[in-house]
Amino acid sequence: MKQLNDVEIMAPVGSFEALAAAINAGCNSVYFGVEQLNMRARSSINFTTVDLAEIMHRCHEANVRAYLTINTVLYDHDIRLMRTIVDAAVENKVSGVIASDHAAMAYCKKAGIPVHVSTQANISNIETVEFYATYADVMVLARELSLRQVKEITREIERRQITGPSGELVRIEVFAHGALCMAISGKCYLSLHSHNASANRGACIQNCRRKYIVVDQDEGVEMAVDNEYIMSAKDLCTLPFLDKVLDAGVRILKIEGRGRAADYVDATVSCYREATDAIQEGIFTREKIDNWMRRLATVYNRGFWDGYYLGRKMGEWNDSYGSKATEKKVFVGRGVKYFSKIGVGEFKMESFSLKRGDKFMITGPTTGIIRGEVEEIRVNDREVEEVRKGDHFSLPVGAAIRPSDKLYKIVEA
Repeated sequence: MKQLNDVEIMAPVGSFEALAAAINAGCNSVYFGVEQLNMRARSSINFTTVDLAEIMHRCHEANVRAYLTINTVLYDHDIRLMRTIVDAAVENKVSGVIASDHAAMAYCKKAGIPVHVSTQANISNIETVEFYATYADVMVLARELSLRQVKEITREIERRQITGPSGELVRIEVFAHGALCMAISGKCYLSLHSHNASANRGACIQNCRRKYIVVDQDEGVEMAVDNEYIMSAKDLCTLPFLDKVLDAGVRILKIEGRGRAADYVDATVSCYREATDAIQEGIFTREKIDNWMRRLATVYNRGFWDGYYLGRKMGEWNDSYGSKATEKKVFVGRGVKYFSKIGVGEFKMESFSLKRGDKFMITGPTTGIIRGEVEEIRVNDREVEEVRKGDHFSLPVGAAIRPSDKLYKIVEA
């Protein structure tokens, strides 16, 4: 295997909490949306162009690249907004734009900002790679390709010396983890058909994730489809065979999940960071993989499968609705003050209880994610076993917290 110093782990960011979590967990880059011209316009609380300065300040400070998504289908009335967003990205020194519409690619080229061709462009062969090389240095391949097909494309890029606008060889990016759509590379029309809310315009209502009843139109007999959610795929997880993904020539590992919480971003990024480092160091073992898989299972997921990378012809479908996370977080309080000399945070309990031995998690726009176990709790400088609603208390947290940071108790789901 080639040296992996150039492998990039790209984290999904839908909030400042997620941004802090991604950076702290060791990502190389983040991607995010602003306004409504991105594929998570409905499901994620998107940033605005006003937020770009703060996002880029944090990313530049951490030496992390930041990519802005403009990957929806664009209509004529969207062009002015698209240009406004791209101009703002250039002004704030955003690392690049992820786009699928040719109008966005063309304007980015004119504006002088790098382009990643989105998976929505459904790039599935080397000739298409060569076509898009006029616009982009990075391309996200269609999600339905096998690793064998991916490897053939990366090998041919090197053989043909296909370069992008920068003059560097085109790099290949793939989705490594997260939700999969039943439609090819996310191009689904079910939501548009049923609710006039186009998935290709970032407005998917995810009705594929629901239960359905089949009706016999001749006799009116109804039958619930109760064995599987036949349009709801399990989440993609490449971690068990990540070495094979990298061996296929992939250099950017993209984690899906801009609509998911900061704890999901923290867990996925940290696991894939550690796994990539382990592959580089030659210590990518079954024991480590099992540990990473247990950690990934604690945060939001719909069950895991390997996608189409290993040559499968059919998807693996869910048998239930919603998350299968093995843990859940329960909000219990908020931060009040941090005592830096002793590494202790002061909190106010707002609900439920917290006791010695409980797992806890703290989240905040600057803090990101802090995880730990309650080893000691103090009220009025006296050690206690448990605190309840209304109590002001302190506990060692090991890292700085801020006022109004949220405190959660982690319990088994």
